[in-house]
Amino acid sequence: MSTETIIPTVGDVKVVESPEKRSQRISTGVLVTLLGAVLFVLAFTVHKPGQIALSDAFAEVQLPTLSLPGTPTVLVCALLTLGAGIGYLTGRVSGRWRTVAALVAGLGVVVGFIVWAAASSDLAFTLTSQLNLTLEYSTPLFFGVLGGVLAERAGVVNIAIEGQFLMAAFAASLTYSMTQSFVAALIAAALASAAMSALLAVFALKYFVDHVIIGVVVNVLAAGLTGFVYQQLIAPDPATYGSVSPMQPFAIPGLEAIPFLGPIIFTLRPLTYLAFVAVPLVWFILYRTKWGLRVRSVGEHPHAADTVGINVVRTKFLSVTLGGIFAGLGGAYFTIGSVGAFQDNNPTAGYGYIALAAVIMGRWNPIYGAFVALFFGFARALAQTTKPMSLPIPSDFIEMLPYLATIIAVAGLVGRVRPPAADGDHFVKSH
Repeated sequence: MSTETIIPTVGDVKVVESPEKRSQRISTGVLVTLLGAVLFVLAFTVHKPGQIALSDAFAEVQLPTLSLPGTPTVLVCALLTLGAGIGYLTGRVSGRWRTVAALVAGLGVVVGFIVWAAASSDLAFTLTSQLNLTLEYSTPLFFGVLGGVLAERAGVVNIAIEGQFLMAAFAASLTYSMTQSFVAALIAAALASAAMSALLAVFALKYFVDHVIIGVVVNVLAAGLTGFVYQQLIAPDPATYGSVSPMQPFAIPGLEAIPFLGPIIFTLRPLTYLAFVAVPLVWFILYRTKWGLRVRSVGEHPHAADTVGINVVRTKFLSVTLGGIFAGLGGAYFTIGSVGAFQDNNPTAGYGYIALAAVIMGRWNPIYGAFVALFFGFARALAQTTKPMSLPIPSDFIEMLPYLATIIAVAGLVGRVRPPAADGDHFVKSH
C-alpha cells in the first residue's frame, strides 16, 4: 500500500509527496503556526509604540529613531506568520512559494518580536547594536563551519569542533601572554586546533575508531587538558601567563563614516574581516579547484576515487587538518579576538556544537553554513540586546534563545538532508 500523499497545487496539477517530505512540511507548519500564535497573544500585551533606534548613543551621526505602533505591527506580523504556517500545514504552498512562505514567517517573527520588545520597554531597541553583536557572535561560528565542512566533505564526521575551539582559545591566550604578539597567538591557536584535528583523523582513518566516539574523546581531552594546565600554570601566576589585551575593532578609513552601515560592516575586529575572506575562499577551494574535487570525491565514493589514483587517506587527513586550522582561528576569537585572557569557565559555551548544527543546516556548503551561522549569531545577539530592556519575561529565557533556536531549527525546519555519502564510513584500501 502506497504511503505517498497527494497534495493540491494551483490548477489541476497534483504533486506526489513522500512521507518524509510530508512529515517535514507538517512539523515546520506546526512550529511556524505556534510562533504566529505566540506573537498574536503578545500583540495585545503592549499599549504603546515601539522605538527602534538606527544609531547608538555614541554615534557621531545620529539617525532618526523609528516609532512603530506596537499592537498593530505585532498583530500584522502574527497574521503573516500564521498564514505561512497554515500554508505549510495544508500543503497550499510548494516549490518556490514554500521558500517565500518561510522568508515571510522568519521576517514576521523577527520584526514582531523586536517591535514587541521595544513597545514593552522604556528603552529603544538599538538596531545597530543588534547587528554589530550579530557579526561578533557569528565570527567563531564562521570558522567552525569551515572546519566542519572541510572534514565532513572528506567523509570524516567532525563533532570535535568544540574541543578544537577550546584548545585554540587556550593556546592563543597563553602564547599572547608570553609573546605579546597577535600573529604568534593566531599561529599557536591554528596549530593547537590542527593537532586536535590530526588526532581525530589518525584514530578515525588509521585505527578505524568510530568518528563520533573519537570526536567526543577529543572534546573531553581538550576540556581536561586546558583545565589542568590552567590550574597548574596560569592560576598561580596570572600576571605572566594570563595577561591578554584583545584585538580592538578596526575602522576602514572613509567607509566607517557611512551612516548606519559604517559602524556595522566597516568597523569590525580583524578576525571578522578574516572570516569574510575565509568563507568564499573555502567555497572556491572545494568547488573550483582540483584538490577540492578530490576532497568531495573521497567523501562521496572513496573506492572510486582510489581507482583513479587519488590517495584517499592522505586527502582525508589533509582536509581534516586544514579544517582544524580554520577552527583554530575561530577558537582564538574567544580570547585574543574579543574577550581577553582564557578563563577556566567554559569560554566556548557550546559554540562548537552550534557550528556543527550550522554545518548540517547549511547542507555541508560553506556559504549556506555561513548564513546559518548568522542566524544563530542574530539569536544570541537578540538575547544580549534585549537583556537591559527589562522585558516582562524571565532573563534566563532570553539567554536560552540561541540554543532554543538551534533545537527548533534542527528538529523542525531542516528536515532530512543528505550528507556526503561516505561521511563517517571507514575506508579500507582494496588490493
